[in-house]
Amino acid sequence: MEPARITDVRSPVCTIALLLLLAAPLGAHDPGLSTTQVEIRPDALVATLGFAPTDVRLLLPRAARPPSSAWTSADLDAAAPYLRKLAPGLLEIRSGPGVLAWTDVSVSLASGNSVLFRLKCARPPATRLALHSMVIGRLPPGHRDYVSVTDERGNTLLEQLVGANDADAALDLPAHAASAAPPDDPAVSQAPGLAGFLRLGIAHIWTGYDHLLFLFGLLAVCRSFRSIVAIISCFTAAHSITLALATLDVVSLPSRFVEPMIAASISYVGIENLVRRGAEPAGRWALTFAFGLIHGFGFASVLKELGVGSSGHGLAAPLLAFNLGVEIGQISIAAIVLPVVWQLRRNPAFIRRGVPAFSGLVAAAGLFWFLERTIA
Repeated sequence: MEPARITDVRSPVCTIALLLLLAAPLGAHDPGLSTTQVEIRPDALVATLGFAPTDVRLLLPRAARPPSSAWTSADLDAAAPYLRKLAPGLLEIRSGPGVLAWTDVSVSLASGNSVLFRLKCARPPATRLALHSMVIGRLPPGHRDYVSVTDERGNTLLEQLVGANDADAALDLPAHAASAAPPDDPAVSQAPGLAGFLRLGIAHIWTGYDHLLFLFGLLAVCRSFRSIVAIISCFTAAHSITLALATLDVVSLPSRFVEPMIAASISYVGIENLVRRGAEPAGRWALTFAFGLIHGFGFASVLKELGVGSSGHGLAAPLLAFNLGVEIGQISIAAIVLPVVWQLRRNPAFIRRGVPAFSGLVAAAGLFWFLERTIA
């Protein structure tokens, strides 16, 4: 009977390993978010579209793509002719039966390393506007675009999160100047984007293979419910702190440093598990908190580097909703995985073979991502 028990233990370990190895080529961390901010002025419409450089590269011809995902001013200047040509085809706004023609186009690089496209056209006489993303279908699956429309006083007329399957947003402007309508006027109140940001936070942690692997590596050696609560609480508190500080631009750390450090934290946890031979290290809650601060900068890149709130409006609500989504996603995954881990840990063969095998996979994946984010 003993060989059968060992086979039962190896099976879930191999399954987990296979799933993670299949997931690795997809990339460990995909922001999957862009922004479209439209300002309704008395005489013009001004749209500011923010994209991560990695997404912009997908929209450019291969010959025009900058070599790195972290753009410099020189990279922007080199690609500027292609970017200006691309800009008018990013967003379509219909007014009545016609499509508005963009008359003024400019491109810039924001401090968060996001590429900003600024489009301007005359304000149409019609009060019905329909917005359509022309490129979201060309971006990675699951990509979302945060659409917000404001008047010249900063009143929010529309907030909506759109994707490839629902790339349209529409609103009815008041009969008079947009600024005459109060922000809570039912005539201009649309479905809020907060639920979308909540879903985005959940989806981000579920597809954030690096963050999940780090958390699984920590939990694989936990022997008590108390230590599990301490690990999850420290990770949550730490990444919430840096997520807020980085998104609010209080603390800034470039992604070219953050992403390799996240990968290094994953590898470290796997190696420490191997050195301790599956035993739970003392004081791991402190290590979790320290590394959680680094992972928080990675979460913040989803919002900050893509220009959410770059106009100074509507930043706090998306930040809170996104962070809450991350926590919901994290807790739901832990609730599924931990009972399985506890059941497996009852078998000595899992402690002897399964935990080292999984820890070795964690260390190898972290090393792979570290090299990918530094050398490659």
